[in-house]
Formats: sequence, C-alpha cells, structure tokens
Amino acid sequence: MKSYLISLIIPLNLCIFLVILGVLFAIFKRKLLSFFSIMAGLSWLLLWSLPITSLILGGYLENRYPYTPPSISPTAEAIVVFGGNTANNRANWFGNYSKQTRHARIDTADDLFFMGKAPKIILSGAALEGNVSEAQGMAMQLRNRGIPKENLLIENKSTTTRENAFFVDKLLKQEGITKILLVTSALHMPRSMAVLQNLGYHPIPAPNPPQIVLPPGLHPFLPNTRALEGSRSIIKEYIGLMTYYIRGWI
Repeated sequence: MKSYLISLIIPLNLCIFLVILGVLFAIFKRKLLSFFSIMAGLSWLLLWSLPITSLILGGYLENRYPYTPPSISPTAEAIVVFGGNTANNRANWFGNYSKQTRHARIDTADDLFFMGKAPKIILSGAALEGNVSEAQGMAMQLRNRGIPKENLLIENKSTTTRENAFFVDKLLKQEGITKILLVTSALHMPRSMAVLQNLGYHPIPAPNPPQIVLPPGLHPFLPNTRALEGSRSIIKEYIGLMTYYIRGWI
C-alpha cells in the first residue's frame, strides 16, 4: 500500500495523472475542474523541482539527529547498519554521482570500527535483486577493508525499516547486546531511531554526513532536475513516518 502511495504522489507521476484528469474534465466541459486539476499537477511538479523544497523538508529530517564525526562518537557494544543507499550515496543531494566523493553507510561503520567505537558490526538488509543480500554485500566490502569475519553479524531477511529493527532485535538479544551505535543516512535516521526506540532500545545515532546541502552556484528557487529526482526519497520518508505512526510501529 505504501509503495503504491509513494508511486502515485511522486511529482512527475502525480502531475501526469492530474493533467490527464484535467483533460478529461475539459472533454466533459467541466472547465473549472479542468483548470484546477491541471494547475495542481503543474504546481506539485514545480514545487518539488525547487531546491528550497528539499532543503526545508529533507533538511528538517536530516537535522533531527545532527551528524557527529566518528572520532568523537561515544563507544557501544555494536554498530548496527541499516541497508539502503539514499540518493545513491551522493556526497551532495544536488550533485552528480561520483565514486570518489560518494559516502556509503559502510564507510561510516568502517570509520567507527577502526576508531574503536564498538567491537562488532551488525549488517541488516535482504536481497533486493539477485541472490546476494544487501547485508552480505556490505559484509564482503568490510572484510575487504580488513575487518575480520568474526566481528561481523549478518541479518539478511529484512526488506523494510521495520523489518530491519525486528530482525536486528533478535540478533541483539541472542548476543546480549543493549548499547548500539545506529548507522544509516541522515534522512533515514528519524524513522530508524523511532522503530528501535519502540522496541525498547536507546540507540546512539551515527548518521552519514548530511546530503541535502546547497552547493555553491545553485539557486534555491530555480528548478533543478536533481531536486526533482531526489524528491522520491524525501516523500518516502514522510509517508513512512506517517504509516509507521498510524500502525503503532513508532
């Protein structure tokens, strides 16, 4: 249900739907309804194409749990990494993708581990496509960076944030772990923190650096394709928070 709702209100999809609806109203000579339907669709598209919309709505979520450099993060018994790749792990929401500047969640986990912030890393995420789960993929990358296999725990059944928390909870109880550092994107952190808090944990937020930052030369009130493309992630988080709240998961 949530995925259908997200797909429907993605700016371009909703704009197309409302414009088509407006044309149908026009065919049946409902001129006022036609005008408002078309204008609503175009306005929704324009709103999300402006960087200022991402800066306000996405920035609010990113700043709920401000970024703390790994070097000054407190210690814990384990680092928990929720799977995902918000905006393809771009260093900047509005910039082009670059392997040199990208910052994945395992980069933060890697830094925390080698700085001695926790002795174990718990990786959470099922296979979104293919046979290798997201957790297994992250584990392979971390092992290639020198983290021993025995320091990694894998949870590869979860496909949603709620399932991340549910299955990680089982692992934590098996290991007798209560104090954790939680790693995910800054945008995803409010919902991730909330589901774990609902299970009785008090995670220490260790988000990736914020991505929704206005780069030099980009005007906040001029349409931008990256702002429009990235709108799905912001909309997804707000719908996720609303859905989880209604269902009592947070």
